Amino acid sequence: MVVLPGLMLAMVLAMLDNMIVGTAMPRIVGELGGLTHLSWVVTAYVLGTTVSTPIWGKIGDLYGRKNIFVTSIVIFMIGSVLCGMAGSDLLGGPDGGMGELIAFRAIQGLGAGGLMVNVMAIIGDLVPPRERGQYQGIMAGVMSLAMIAGPLVGGFITDHLDWRWAFYVNLPVGAIALVLIVARLHLPVLHNKVRIDWAGAILLSVSITAMVLITTWGGNQYTWGSWQILGLAALAVVTLAVFVAVERKALEPIMPLQLFRNRNFTLISAIGFLLGFAMFGAINFLPLFQQMVQGATATNSGLLLLPMMGASMVVSLFVGKAITATGKYKIYPVIGGVGMAAGMWLLSTMDVATPAWETGVYIAVLGLGMGFLMQTTMLIAQNSVEQKDLGVASSASTFFRSIGGSFGVSLFGAVFNNHFLSELTARFGAQAADRMAKSGGRMDPGAVAQMPAGMRTGVLESLATSISGVFWWAIVFAVVVPVLAAFVKEIPLRGGAAMGSAAEKEVSPAAG
Repeated sequence: MVVLPGLMLAMVLAMLDNMIVGTAMPRIVGELGGLTHLSWVVTAYVLGTTVSTPIWGKIGDLYGRKNIFVTSIVIFMIGSVLCGMAGSDLLGGPDGGMGELIAFRAIQGLGAGGLMVNVMAIIGDLVPPRERGQYQGIMAGVMSLAMIAGPLVGGFITDHLDWRWAFYVNLPVGAIALVLIVARLHLPVLHNKVRIDWAGAILLSVSITAMVLITTWGGNQYTWGSWQILGLAALAVVTLAVFVAVERKALEPIMPLQLFRNRNFTLISAIGFLLGFAMFGAINFLPLFQQMVQGATATNSGLLLLPMMGASMVVSLFVGKAITATGKYKIYPVIGGVGMAAGMWLLSTMDVATPAWETGVYIAVLGLGMGFLMQTTMLIAQNSVEQKDLGVASSASTFFRSIGGSFGVSLFGAVFNNHFLSELTARFGAQAADRMAKSGGRMDPGAVAQMPAGMRTGVLESLATSISGVFWWAIVFAVVVPVLAAFVKEIPLRGGAAMGSAAEKEVSPAAG
């Protein structure tokens, strides 16, 4: 509890940043230009985070987590300062400012990759698994509050301050976190003589980069059958195959393949991928439905997610306490998977007549499912490996969820676009539908409100039907989660006295 405030502040840094920056993006583009490169501001950050996450976890396992954690916070803060300076007179003015911002966002993402994984791993170092649930419940609550506060803080900065404060706001929070971590966190510094598996790190980074670019560009900037996408797919497959061969021979592999012989670790990795796929991919469309179909403002659409965040927070706290009291955890991901699938089904029934309160009930059900899953999956992943591989387990859990979310956003985006075009075609004809689809980037609530009544009704119905179709697809992936969770083996959670080698042998990869 002495260290927890510093850890929570570091986690808030990672959670808040994207939401604050997303709100400020229209103002940023207005000053720096480069609208066509807007997506790269997000993509560069996601790439930096995803590529660095497994590396941060492994380096922490080898050399101790405190200095590695401090380093990741410092890199994140340096990236934040540089992002705030992008396009300023100090760096040559607004010409080329968008390119600078993209490059600096990549640096910021590299630091962010070490924030979440190190928080999870440090909790794993300090707290035995039997007691870890209640702390991870607190973390889930902080994450929910950060997701709610992000759009509100971003809106305030955008309306009342310079957009550069969307990045500078990270500095005081990061500084307080640094002081608390340096003064209060006491972990051993390890002095391993082994070499870092740089070959594996580079191959994994190239493969991840190719996969993220496929999900970002596929169906948007390039068609799925284009040589660019097919080339990236070939690059991802080849580098992944070579990565597997290198990892089998490495003394300290960046991603120990023997961990996947452990049934629990493999199942939880797959569940994390599906969780990210269904949840992040589908939830991405909730604000669109609330703003376009139900007429909510951008700020209010953030507040309308409160039922989901509140339900998730309450359930996470309950589950954490229950796991600490009983030592049992297998049932919770099963319940969570069923709850998430039920929430997706309810959301798939929405149409233009669905009131906001009813949508709130539906997303609260989804939040209940998330609350049973979010932190329990991390706990099972950490309890499935030896203490020396805690960082790898934490980074793998975060990594698979992130990759799943990236694929989900891409696939559901393609589903939405195709469904929306077909709905418009059915209502207005092919030429009018194509014209409206091409102007989709300017189809904001204000533009829709100015349409003639008949056209506005058709567009809103098309939007509602298309978004409902996204949630139908999400059900397909969500229902697999409880099925996989049913095969998880309930290994006794290690207690305070069981953190030594004897308990570690009990849950070693061989035991899986």
